[in-house]
Amino acid sequence: KVVKVAVAVGDQVAPGSPVIVLEAMKMENELAAERGGTVAAIHKSAGQAVDTGDLLVEIA
Repeated sequence: KVVKVAVAVGDQVAPGSPVIVLEAMKMENELAAERGGTVAAIHKSAGQAVDTGDLLVEIA
């Protein structure tokens, strides 16, 4: 599930910047941006469950 969303729509992110924190098997995993850009959309919020392949954040 999503623990924390570290960005907001319109934020500028650099490659490697933290974007979202997920919890799986009682461990928290920070996901980083693969590339730089502007956050165009956020598809999951804190507390929501995540399945394999779900789109979490769009960076344009």
